[in-house]
Amino acid sequence: MPIWLKQKLDVPGEIRRGLRDTLRRRYVFVEHHESHAGSAFFPSPFERAAILTIDGVGEWSTAAFGSGHGNRIRLTQHMRFPHSLGLLYSAFTYYIGFTVNSGEYKLMGLAPYGEARFVNVILERLIDLKKDGSFRMDMSYFNYCQGLTMTSRKFEDLFGGPPRKPDSPLTERHMDIAASIQRVAEEIMLRTPDMFTP
Repeated sequence: MPIWLKQKLDVPGEIRRGLRDTLRRRYVFVEHHESHAGSAFFPSPFERAAILTIDGVGEWSTAAFGSGHGNRIRLTQHMRFPHSLGLLYSAFTYYIGFTVNSGEYKLMGLAPYGEARFVNVILERLIDLKKDGSFRMDMSYFNYCQGLTMTSRKFEDLFGGPPRKPDSPLTERHMDIAASIQRVAEEIMLRTPDMFTP
């Protein structure tokens, strides 16, 4: 709450203070996925490009597809919360005992040390993945919409125990879970462009 009251509710003031009042122009606030798209497309050497952004969640979109042309970006299709590749990956980050929104790289780094033996469990129980890359998550395995944790007791039962405590030893099972969600994430990424094409 203190961060919200001091910084988040006064973003223009934060920007002015950060720039020491040197920029006297109008601030334009864009949607989350538009900012991701802009940060990739505008500095690129391309005049035109297809754009795909995938993230945890921004406003209500968790993924967006569109195009960039000149100095304009148009995102035309969206995947909506709570179904999110980013939040799915963060749930596994949490379960393996890493910090959400900063430890995902550790989960990715752990993946090569394991065997992807839980891929079918993830695809059969946690998500319904379509051929075009679209998917729906079975939200009964997750707790991020209504609770203070990423995963539910049902998730714990499925993977054989509670989340790993931070700084406790990593086991072969943890490595296998990391390898499995990495494989599933890669499969979703490879299929995703088809989700947004007619």
